[in-house]
Amino acid sequence: MKNSESIKHKVLRFSLPVAIFVCVLLTGLMLLVGPYSAHIDFLPDTGFAWYYWKLPEPSLLSRLLPWICFVGHQLAIWYLIYRAQQLKPGYSTRLHRFNLQAIAVNLFFVLLHIAQTKFSYDGLAQDVHVFIPQFAVILLLVLVLMLEHQRRGLVFGKKLPLIDRLRDSIKRYHGYYFSWAIIFTFWFHPIEMTAGHLLGNFYTLLLLLQGSLFFTRFHTDKYWKVLLESFVLVHGAVVAWLSLQGGKPEMFAFGFMVVFIVTQIYGLGWRPRTIVLWQLGFVLAMLGYYAQHWQRLTEIFRVPGALYLSVILLTLLGLALLLCYRLVLNLIQKVAAKQQL
Repeated sequence: MKNSESIKHKVLRFSLPVAIFVCVLLTGLMLLVGPYSAHIDFLPDTGFAWYYWKLPEPSLLSRLLPWICFVGHQLAIWYLIYRAQQLKPGYSTRLHRFNLQAIAVNLFFVLLHIAQTKFSYDGLAQDVHVFIPQFAVILLLVLVLMLEHQRRGLVFGKKLPLIDRLRDSIKRYHGYYFSWAIIFTFWFHPIEMTAGHLLGNFYTLLLLLQGSLFFTRFHTDKYWKVLLESFVLVHGAVVAWLSLQGGKPEMFAFGFMVVFIVTQIYGLGWRPRTIVLWQLGFVLAMLGYYAQHWQRLTEIFRVPGALYLSVILLTLLGLALLLCYRLVLNLIQKVAAKQQL
């Protein structure tokens, strides 16, 4: 019965390169529809904790509209993830019906966000602190490191067995959190024409695409996953380079490259010699860049250090919560057993 229902929902062949090209076209559409804020006199930028791209005098409608759109977008995707988990189809190289529905939902809300920005401009940033979407994305990256740990290890292919005790729980529920982090971040920002916004929106479109491909072989393709995971290197470096506060693009570029060289590269199935050549090439590039300012060399370890430390802390917290859950569940079962007697 399950097999027949699974076959019934395999409805369309799919090309990942074509889908990526559509994301490029949508990013181009965002550029063509602009400008979005030529008529807005933004408040002065007051520092790293200030979000610049929001109306100086928002109205009730401009604040309410992005929240309505965000909630609608989020609930629709959560429902499709839940529905897919109930169907329990096999992984396929074709799209299931719920994949098509997820792609359609995401496409609709992407176009809606473009129109909404043009009409009322503001995203959720008017009511949400700028650090919240940043931490949401950081936590997503940490969870990906934990989710992929069984396959590639954490540091130079070496594993920390405690992490894998949480893998089943992360795998079962990661779609709900990942979709929230991506959709929330998407609606936090208005659509804009700056290089940072356009690159960020393109990255978000790729992540929305990945979030639409659950229960397909594309969703688990090792090269596609590493591309998505490491693209933050490009986005982080470009945004830092364009920052009005004088960001450090090299810290993000080299920092996320450390994560690739130390962890992500071990999930690609490359020969050990190829991996070593990549690692040597990175070391030479790093030494060449920092040759004139050695005192700044430690900055490249801030990003990977924060991610790896977060993995360890989140693992310990998760195991503690799992232990508490089991203790409470065991206590409830004992009380129920006594009542039956």
